[in-house]
Amino acid sequence: MTDFAATKAHFHIPDGLIYLDGNSLGPMPKSVPARMQAMLQDEWAEMLIRGWNQAGWMDQPRRVGDRVARLIGAEPGSVVMGDTLSIKVYQALASALEMVPDRRVILSDSGNFPSDLYMAEGLVKTLGDGYELRVVEPDAYPEAITEEVAVTLITEVDYRTGRLHDIAALTEQAHAAGAVAVWDLAHTAGATPTQVAACGADFAVGCTYKYLNGGPGAPAFIYLAPRHAETARPALSGWLGHEAPFAFDLDYRPGAGVERMRVGTPPVLQLTALEAALDVWDIADMADVRARSQGLTQLFIDAVEARCPGLTLATPRDPDQRGSQVSFRFAEGYAAMQALIARGVIGDFRAPDIMRFGFTPLFIDEDDVRAAVDVLEEVIRDRLWDRPEYRTRAAVT
Repeated sequence: MTDFAATKAHFHIPDGLIYLDGNSLGPMPKSVPARMQAMLQDEWAEMLIRGWNQAGWMDQPRRVGDRVARLIGAEPGSVVMGDTLSIKVYQALASALEMVPDRRVILSDSGNFPSDLYMAEGLVKTLGDGYELRVVEPDAYPEAITEEVAVTLITEVDYRTGRLHDIAALTEQAHAAGAVAVWDLAHTAGATPTQVAACGADFAVGCTYKYLNGGPGAPAFIYLAPRHAETARPALSGWLGHEAPFAFDLDYRPGAGVERMRVGTPPVLQLTALEAALDVWDIADMADVRARSQGLTQLFIDAVEARCPGLTLATPRDPDQRGSQVSFRFAEGYAAMQALIARGVIGDFRAPDIMRFGFTPLFIDEDDVRAAVDVLEEVIRDRLWDRPEYRTRAAVT
């Protein structure tokens, strides 16, 4: 059994704060500064360019990728790190479309993160020739998987509502229709026990600055199913995805397996922070994390509905159908969230009216949940949100 008091001790949470925004940016693990300092002093400063070989920088994307693979149920050697999530979405979609050359439709849902849709829209405009991004409501998604569809693109956990899609069932349905299944695990990795290999996903992508606590700008990951590893063509044929980067050939030859999905120079500083952050998973079990998450989210839902009747639940009531977040609708949600933050409870807001709260059992416990509800009740009951300073929109909400 996971000792959640021990995992909580791994994180720096500022005094007086209850942090319910780990689904947007995870807090800093206490081990990160020392690990970063060692890398800066012992590797970059002393080794200089020799660090690529002597410190293992060149192998870091695969080494860290294997640690992420364990958390998403992927086969060893099937995940590689680097670049941003948007780039990895583009890579996966472009490669997937080439695998079904007689079809032109990318199917997604309106609960998908807009950036994924932007990348898909840009890709189909570049390709022209009848390519189409088709977006339907989440409830209509299963029926929309027809034999016209080349690629399905879904974020497993809806970033607004926390709705959890059935990755196994929808992947099976996509394959039955002859489509390739691409999954975005941005709100999944480190939160729910996804099994990409067992469910037959073709591609999966995700970020590491949320539940994996890799820090702002931490690199993304991409999963390439081993059955496609030697045939999927990387649309972004970057130098480090080449079979032999230092042969400096003028023609591109894709690397072996998931290595072909590498693009640019590894972000060594960010990968080092992420490696340190992943150490907490050496003492945590994903099944325990999931069970505790369901308990914490249920505790929060029950308490908020009993004490804050002006808020409307936007997250599924069934714990098996939600990720590790809870969202409530409130017309003055932005101002109310600013009032909460000013009183030491940090969540976030998603337009037009979603107050969003993330629950990371690695550092959140029942006492935090109860204390957060106390503050939320006060903000709503006493209309503390109705102040001019809480209505000014910041760049990041």
